[in-house]
Amino acid sequence: MTSFFNKETANVRIAAVGDIHYGRDVEHDLKPLFSSMNRDADIILLCGDLTNYGLPGEAEGLAQDLRASIKKPIVAVLGNHDYESGKAAAVTEILRNIGVHVLNGQSIEILGIGFAGTKGFGGGFGNHALQAWGEESIKNYVRDSREEAMKLESALTKLQTEQKIVVLHYSPIEETVRGEALEIYPFLGSSRLEVPIDEYHVRAVFHGHAHHGSPTGKTQSGIPVFNVALPMLAKLNPDQPAYRSFEIKHETKTAVTS
Repeated sequence: MTSFFNKETANVRIAAVGDIHYGRDVEHDLKPLFSSMNRDADIILLCGDLTNYGLPGEAEGLAQDLRASIKKPIVAVLGNHDYESGKAAAVTEILRNIGVHVLNGQSIEILGIGFAGTKGFGGGFGNHALQAWGEESIKNYVRDSREEAMKLESALTKLQTEQKIVVLHYSPIEETVRGEALEIYPFLGSSRLEVPIDEYHVRAVFHGHAHHGSPTGKTQSGIPVFNVALPMLAKLNPDQPAYRSFEIKHETKTAVTS
């Protein structure tokens, strides 16, 4: 008896958006957006600021719309808005109860692709990154920035898949926050997040948070980074659904025995 493997190539489609800010102040119905993503993709990514004020009632409304509109696997991270009311654990639980994979330093494999996610944090980029020196409040800020990078690295170490996708809220590179005011760059992301992304040869990165940033960029090793903040995407393409589509060619092996 001889066994061998046939390789089959399948394209896995991803649709990603961030900063939907679900709540009483939402300016438009999100169900058409969700329905379009469901039709277009095999996997949905939600890149933080899922709610406006981080209230459980907002999360319940969002969960209801997601459940009605999306039948595909959903991977999500929280954003800074989701922490505003101190109810981030409740927001997470509500979304997980409908099957959303909310990642906070964890990883998951779906359709043969590995996803590593965490919120991320600020701190700035490159030589201008904030350092842990001086007042205790500055040291605490840098500590939180480092901890988020370590959480991302921990999530990536657990993935055995060839194709790895990182899901963040804060940006890991300066390029995708360009367009925002220079004064707030340190609050939009941290290049500490870029280190594990390059080290583990990630296929692509998706983040939000930078509403006035730029849609695309690359890490130092050339890994594509996509800013999928809904306000920015809606402004760039007002006649198109405000999300980013991305396709991955994934090889599967089928056992054949003769």
